[in-house]
Amino acid sequence: MRNVAVMIGVALVAFVTPAIAQDVVPNNPALTDSFYFALGAFVPKTSTSAQLDSTDLGAGANVDFERALGMTTQKVVPDASFRWRFAEHWRFEAEYFQLNRSGDKVISQQIEWNGQTFPVGTEVQSKFNFSDIRTSVGYSFFKSKDKELGVSFGFHIASYDVGLQAASVGNEAKKITAPLPVFSAYGLFALTDEWSVGGRLDRFTMSYDHYDGNISSIGLDVNYQPFRHVGFGLAYRSLFIILKASKPDFTAQFNQTFQGPLLYMNASF
Repeated sequence: MRNVAVMIGVALVAFVTPAIAQDVVPNNPALTDSFYFALGAFVPKTSTSAQLDSTDLGAGANVDFERALGMTTQKVVPDASFRWRFAEHWRFEAEYFQLNRSGDKVISQQIEWNGQTFPVGTEVQSKFNFSDIRTSVGYSFFKSKDKELGVSFGFHIASYDVGLQAASVGNEAKKITAPLPVFSAYGLFALTDEWSVGGRLDRFTMSYDHYDGNISSIGLDVNYQPFRHVGFGLAYRSLFIILKASKPDFTAQFNQTFQGPLLYMNASF
């Protein structure tokens, strides 16, 4: 009988232990640390078209910078992000990347750009430098030790330095900075003490001041933090911008997509 009791006890322990283990709430730094920093390599596949119209000299044409001007569609660029949990349910986030590209091509179609004509057969040097600073303040309406869901409001501050140049025509370039407001929804979940997953969606359609258009952005992250303060992650980022900026002397229009993987290393405390 004693042996039977021991066997039953062992069986109960073997059965109950996994159940208890499953009920243990993960203690993951991604949800508990106040400060989070990440630095990585973003590899976006890019599609870019733009139009620059002169108020005095007339409308131009929409230009596909990859096809018409020979710009590369994919490039490795640095990406940096920061998160600060400054209260139990509140957090501040910022993320930055910059993509600078240039092209040099003999064009096969006439291009009208800022009131100037670049004829067929002209060798055109082009540049399209873009950077995005994403900032937001979020409130987690559901927050536990291993899960959070929330909403936030912030800006994608998009900066452009775009130009076309040819020996027979000259240099036509413009710099534009556009603060684009967005509303966001986000979630972050701890799977174990080391593994976590998170995601966010930014979206806004706007017409204010000199700007008109819409923006959408998606971020998905899988983070592995085997050390107390250091971890690694694989993520996906996408950014879609349709923007019209009207100034006294010109009107610029942009249609852009950036999407691709992001590999990063993070630190938190």
